Amino acid sequence: MASSSSSRLNFTLEAVATGSRARAARFRTLHNEVLTPLFMPVGTRATVRNQRLEAMDALGSQILLANTYHLHLSPGPEVFKKIGGIHKFMKWPKSVLTDSGGFQIFSLPKSRQMTEEGASFKSYLNGDMILLSPERSIETQMAIGSDIMMVLDQCVPSTVDHTTARLAVELSARWAKRSLVARGDSPQSMFGIIQGACFEDLRKMSAELTTAIDFDGFAIGGLAVGETKSEREDFCEYTTQFMPADKPRYLMGVGTPIDLLEAVHRGVDMFDCIIPTALASQGVAYTSSGRIRLTRGAYKNSEAALDPECDCHTCQHYSRAYLHHLIKTKEPLGTSLIGEHNVAFYHGFMRRIRESILDDTFMSFYHEWRERLAGQDEDHPITPPKAKAKSKVPAMELGNYEVHIAPDGSGRIRQKSSGEVMHSVNDPVEEARQLYVEQPRLVERACELSEEPLVIWDVGLGAGYNAMAAIHALESLDTLARPVEIISFENDMDSLRLALAHPKRFAHLRHAGPRTLIAEREWQSRKAPIHWRLLEGDFLAQMPVAPVPEVVFYDPFSAKADGELWTLPAFRKLFAHCQAKTVQIFTYSASTAVRSTFLAAGFWVAEGRGTGPKSTTIALTKVSKSSTSAKLLGSEWLERWQRSHARAPLGCEPSAELETSIREHAQFRS
Repeated sequence: MASSSSSRLNFTLEAVATGSRARAARFRTLHNEVLTPLFMPVGTRATVRNQRLEAMDALGSQILLANTYHLHLSPGPEVFKKIGGIHKFMKWPKSVLTDSGGFQIFSLPKSRQMTEEGASFKSYLNGDMILLSPERSIETQMAIGSDIMMVLDQCVPSTVDHTTARLAVELSARWAKRSLVARGDSPQSMFGIIQGACFEDLRKMSAELTTAIDFDGFAIGGLAVGETKSEREDFCEYTTQFMPADKPRYLMGVGTPIDLLEAVHRGVDMFDCIIPTALASQGVAYTSSGRIRLTRGAYKNSEAALDPECDCHTCQHYSRAYLHHLIKTKEPLGTSLIGEHNVAFYHGFMRRIRESILDDTFMSFYHEWRERLAGQDEDHPITPPKAKAKSKVPAMELGNYEVHIAPDGSGRIRQKSSGEVMHSVNDPVEEARQLYVEQPRLVERACELSEEPLVIWDVGLGAGYNAMAAIHALESLDTLARPVEIISFENDMDSLRLALAHPKRFAHLRHAGPRTLIAEREWQSRKAPIHWRLLEGDFLAQMPVAPVPEVVFYDPFSAKADGELWTLPAFRKLFAHCQAKTVQIFTYSASTAVRSTFLAAGFWVAEGRGTGPKSTTIALTKVSKSSTSAKLLGSEWLERWQRSHARAPLGCEPSAELETSIREHAQFRS
């Protein structure tokens, strides 16, 4: 792929993963070639905490990050000028990126003042007041001699109000222009920073203002400063779409390995964070099977390597028992050894990501490692103390529902009044994907060019499996050709509230949507044009106010537990509301009574996809060559129906008139 013509870095984009925004690229600084995606260890004061720089080089560190704020105070720009720059100062042969100091100034709200001129703050060394302007920040970075300089920006908490965030965006844009002018003809590269807190309009505004300036790369700032993990991922993905494809993209101050994986998936190339070395002092290690904490007594006698899949010096020479001993006795060597491993793991992880992008296997890698990294202390799981029986009841029950634990440890919702368990046989996540995403071809429908939105009814929201299966599938797409409107109907929200109280048991709900839906009765995706709305109450009463759907997930409890919604009067109301359009209704039931009820109401009925031991049903208002590829019920089914004792539609007494309407339905005449 072509390289950028205006960048000092000679950036070359090598590959973009299929089904993802993940990128592999390379660029050249003043000191070395850099391969992305990459993680930059943080060397705030010209040193990586408790690490030898020779070790950082040997582990594959391509760029170290140093901080202008701290280096301005000590040793000061005059020292760097005299010695000849930071590379000679700390004997580092590869690249250095210097942060401008904006974040550190943000961290001192009681001892700094922001003006148009710059940031005035009190030195923590001697109490002197210092003005760090954009010009002075760049002057210091030029003295330091870093390969990549960051503009001075105003960082604000991600939770601030819109006005405060907008003012910071505007000030940062003005400072960015001054920073570039201050660089002059220096060969050092410079990155602009996009701010905007958690406001889409401000993120877009900041991106447009910043990318209009001829920087060598661009960073996403103002995240990991108060927002939720889900918000961070959403705004990271939202922002990258406005960043040039032919220059590096840098997410500042993030984060854990799974944070890096998610951000790479969303199109980011560069990362820095203090986590791998800072948490080493607490005995926290990141491994190929998840995060472990070596302070735990479970590791006192463990002779195993810290990570059997790692070939770093720590893993090759020391046991978990020894590392546990060092951390418990507060020996600095323990912090150093665990930190060295963590940096090695981060670098190795980024190399694996790069290889998967170049091999175009990133999406399978992504799904595998997202599961791996979710594990914590899997070798010695933390078992919470057993609670007294009385304290368990409120946590596991809510209203008419209780949590039922499946053999694999995942949760199901059981309705106490009927004794029925939602999705008692099959994996509910997989069942929802097959029946309500793949079978209706939701992805293909959403990618069809159409002026009309794709309206989906989710009848019987329950624990949210079907709606979330649709949302996860649609949000994974790069673009949607048409907006999607999901309308969920539910008369008792306790089942969803109970499931949300147990996120470890109901992994499909680890998403911003369900909680927002309960709180506000609607949710709008930041990743795609998907709007999710809740109509709470009786479905038959709420149905007339909803737009006619294209697809219906018909998933109330069974006729035994939720009888009214399976009756002929209910299906006739549904048909009357939908008959003007070609509507497909997908339901888990394949009983003769349910199918005969659909037929008597006027629907055409086809065999649905089977899941495990069950078959399913598709009902259609109209049939055409393009409306379904499913097999319509034919004479064979009609013969079985005539022999059945459950011929009558639900909610009706047997009658010759109803039986005739089924027997003479147009689909059997043809």
